[in-house]
Amino acid sequence: MSYQDFQVGLRRFGPDFVLGQQRRYGKRPPEQRELSYDIAVLDEYATWRDWLDQQLDMLPDATADTLAKKLWFDQHFWPVVIELAVGAGLRSAGLRVVYDREWDGLTPDWTVVCESGEPLCLVEVLCDSPPQGTFGQLRGWYGLVERIKQIPVSVVLALEPTGGPIPAPEPRTAKRIAQDLRRWLMQPLMISRFTTQGYTFLVQAKRSGGLEASPFGLRAYFAAPSSMAGVVSARQVANRVEEKVRKYRHLSEKFGVPLVVGASAHRFTGIEARHLDDLLSGRATMSLQFNFGDVYFGEPTEIRSGRPERWEMPSDLAGVLWAHNQPPFDLAWRANPAATLPAPQAIARRWRESPASPA
Repeated sequence: MSYQDFQVGLRRFGPDFVLGQQRRYGKRPPEQRELSYDIAVLDEYATWRDWLDQQLDMLPDATADTLAKKLWFDQHFWPVVIELAVGAGLRSAGLRVVYDREWDGLTPDWTVVCESGEPLCLVEVLCDSPPQGTFGQLRGWYGLVERIKQIPVSVVLALEPTGGPIPAPEPRTAKRIAQDLRRWLMQPLMISRFTTQGYTFLVQAKRSGGLEASPFGLRAYFAAPSSMAGVVSARQVANRVEEKVRKYRHLSEKFGVPLVVGASAHRFTGIEARHLDDLLSGRATMSLQFNFGDVYFGEPTEIRSGRPERWEMPSDLAGVLWAHNQPPFDLAWRANPAATLPAPQAIARRWRESPASPA
């Protein structure tokens, strides 16, 4: 299908969709909207919506409608996007694929089929996501940031560390916090530390002296915890890959076809292909992600620099097809040299293999 044909075809996420989202959710406070709302309505994400339209148009109407309905919920957005990205990549390799086809009671996300419809390769997709409750925490902090932004004082605020994770306030509590902060910040002699509703706020100062100016100009800026700070590791991705292999091993053996796992991670986890490569090669590296307002980075982590962990793919796995989680959603192939059944040659030809170096 050409882009011109697509433009005059079905537009699930065209102007009418954007207008509908704005009417339905635009007046809600940020903490009561899905985090995917910006992607659903802002002009800067129009190419994302076009891409999503094109991918759904490649599926049967009933399947596309089902995915379109659940796509914009936070818990589904990235898993669906990554599934579509893997399918698009397989098609770009010249492979014939079907989505959610049932085989012997199991439904891998994608199946590479021959012209007669028989399976040639099973492709199951996973998207590692942040811990349960992260999205609610993000919405809660974002709501407080927006309330504090309405205070007409050019300061930067951050929370005082407590030695543990700090939960985001409920909307009613956030309203009281903002009211108390307004009274405190508007006083002629402002102190640098203020506690309200169980949260202690610190006014941020420059090293050279004086107060940090708000990036919002004459409005207060609260550097909230990101709810994502901590060690970044592909270990949890490897664990989930192994779960997929255990689930689909029998089906792969029954049909005598290879099993490939398409993998990626929600952008909030910070996991990238390089972290998978580090785990495959046993490189002694460590990554942290955090923002200015983070005051807790998780439980202490043991660093085994002398004996770094190395992951060996199960022999029942042909390899991992890593999907980057930002447009154009490029894929990277990591073959399993010990695979019992190797992946179709079209996959290796389409994506230049760059295997991790041996430890």
